[in-house]
Amino acid sequence: MTESDETSPQVKAHIAPWLPVNDGPSAFAYYQAAFGALERYRLEDETGRLMVAQLAIGEADFWLQDDPESVSSSSAEPIRMILTVDDPESVHRRALAAGAIEVSPVSEGHGWLIGRLVDPFGHQWEVGKPLEHSE
Repeated sequence: MTESDETSPQVKAHIAPWLPVNDGPSAFAYYQAAFGALERYRLEDETGRLMVAQLAIGEADFWLQDDPESVSSSSAEPIRMILTVDDPESVHRRALAAGAIEVSPVSEGHGWLIGRLVDPFGHQWEVGKPLEHSE
């Protein structure tokens, strides 16, 4: 560590993913139904249609943007999210009931209880929690 590192103030930061979707209002409704997402911020166009929203699942923030051009671009890659929750099985079931497609069921692997799904907008979600290990 250099002297300047020791005297630099700590920067408080967090990362919030930005998900492009082809239908902002439908995506908003899905994330509410699937994960209980709450709205923190909303930006609408002149007709009142949702264009950008900041959502939160618990204390985890993310953004969505109605951006069909970005979604339909051949260079667009799906975004993969890891959602850490206390009860991955119930959250996984809820997301499937809201319209997700299961990639893998919730199971134990690599120190996690985790399952994977794809939401109706093409984004991949791993829903899980780390397992406690006894020593």
